[in-house]
Amino acid sequence: MKVNELAKAAGTSADTVRFYTREGLLSPSRNPDNNYQQFSPDDLRRLKFARKARTLGFSLPEIKTILEQADDQHSPCPIVREVFEQRLQSVEQQIEELTQLRDRMQAALGAWQTMPDGTPDGHTICRLIEHWDDPNGHLENTEGCCHD
Repeated sequence: MKVNELAKAAGTSADTVRFYTREGLLSPSRNPDNNYQQFSPDDLRRLKFARKARTLGFSLPEIKTILEQADDQHSPCPIVREVFEQRLQSVEQQIEELTQLRDRMQAALGAWQTMPDGTPDGHTICRLIEHWDDPNGHLENTEGCCHD
């Protein structure tokens, strides 16, 4: 198969095929008549595998390691589980951080809704930001930022 044929068979673009080839995930041979890259059914299988692994969050280096293990006739499954467990933990932490950020943003926006706009007075830039997280739970002394 040529690049375009492999791309079509895998449901991707020729650029994606070229990228994975440059990254060493695919190993095409060269047609001696025209020097075109020739991809095998194994390359198609590897390309489909790599794309599926990417949708699960695996990085290119991780996919390479998995493929190398398989190429050496070793089960990559233990590596897959370990990496996936770590990645899941990381994603859950990111979700928690984003949830906290969303909550802070909602609280700030709620507090700012009733405050008028203003111009900096030389002492503050904008007290909306400078005082939104007041430890007393309210915004105080908003002169200078929010009054014209």
